[in-house]
Amino acid sequence: MPGSAPPSSPAAVDDTAPPPVPVSGPAHLLRVTLLMAGSCLPILGAVLIAPVLPKMQDHFASVPGAEALVPLALTVPALALALLAPFAGVIVDRLGRKRLLVVATVLYAAFGTAPLWLDSLGAIIASRALVGVAEAAIMTCCTTLIGDYYTGRRRVKYLALQTMCASASATVFFVLGGAAGSAGWRVPFWVYAVSLLLAPLMASALPGGTARAETGADEGAAAGEPARRGFPWRQLAGVCALTFFGAMVFYTVPVEMSYLLDDLGVENSGVIGLATAAASAATVGGAVAFARLKRSPEPMLPAVFAVCAAGFGVMFLAGSAPVLVVGAVVNCVGTGMLLPALLTSAMSRLAFADRGRGTGLWTAAFFGGEFVCPLVLLALKAAVGSLAGAVGLLGLASALVAAALQLTRGRTP
Repeated sequence: MPGSAPPSSPAAVDDTAPPPVPVSGPAHLLRVTLLMAGSCLPILGAVLIAPVLPKMQDHFASVPGAEALVPLALTVPALALALLAPFAGVIVDRLGRKRLLVVATVLYAAFGTAPLWLDSLGAIIASRALVGVAEAAIMTCCTTLIGDYYTGRRRVKYLALQTMCASASATVFFVLGGAAGSAGWRVPFWVYAVSLLLAPLMASALPGGTARAETGADEGAAAGEPARRGFPWRQLAGVCALTFFGAMVFYTVPVEMSYLLDDLGVENSGVIGLATAAASAATVGGAVAFARLKRSPEPMLPAVFAVCAAGFGVMFLAGSAPVLVVGAVVNCVGTGMLLPALLTSAMSRLAFADRGRGTGLWTAAFFGGEFVCPLVLLALKAAVGSLAGAVGLLGLASALVAAALQLTRGRTP
């Protein structure tokens, strides 16, 4: 791709340039912890209330259309995030990362806890959409700051750690939501107030995200980042398209695993929970493996998509629950590597002044793929007659993407 970093570019793998911030000591550990905690907040919004949806359904049973509206309380933040992340990216580049992050983290608590006081289902859904607005800013800022603070393999390491934390937190938040929901469907919404603890720490502990721009120093170029030649629309478009598809691959197992097990006659919620936890652990394992590999992400993408496709293939052919779980684990090892590989590839194309906007576009592509994932699988299921068949078709598409990436590797400058 013209203007993009080649597979062996310093932006991707160079670890010799000094990072913009210290990478050891208590301040470094606090900074990383805050960025990872902030990155988990959108995951909190996505899964926390899933276990209490049936109770919400019962509470609003008299509301016309409640059967369709209540699930929107779960999905609308992801849609808002996908639609608004590019605008958040523009604001990040113009106003600064840290300031927007702190404000959005406070608003996240206000919007997230709003259903504790609201009695209208429409108002609750509106508050959930506003949670998505805050999440768009938080996710874009946290990811952009990782790109600002770290270079080379350190950046790869912390982007992979971001995936690990997000994957692990999804399981924790689901369990937490279920436990809190036993006391009432409103109780889990108290958890959103945790962001009020993060906001003052972010304000005091995170270095200013606009420091390099204010000094006028071209530190991005010194660290091996691409020189500023205008926004890299063309090369970033390819990464975002792959990310949109990759998000569907990433979310298929978490979203559909329980239905696939049910189709095989497994109805025990404990068994389903263990199977989902195993897949989640495999995602974390894939992210760990990616962080430890001493390779640039782009040459790895064909193999990573191939691993995802192989997992889907096993799931399609599975005639028993153990085989299905094996396929899910294989797939999730691949998805654990896929997300940081795509994000690192996008980061390598962005100069400092464009990083917020580029990260916002990437985030929009990812969460857009997350939102359409169940809709695409539903359409494929209607076409082929079974959910396993739909997963098989997605696996075939993943294999074709892997083959196309392998064939085009090295042909683009």
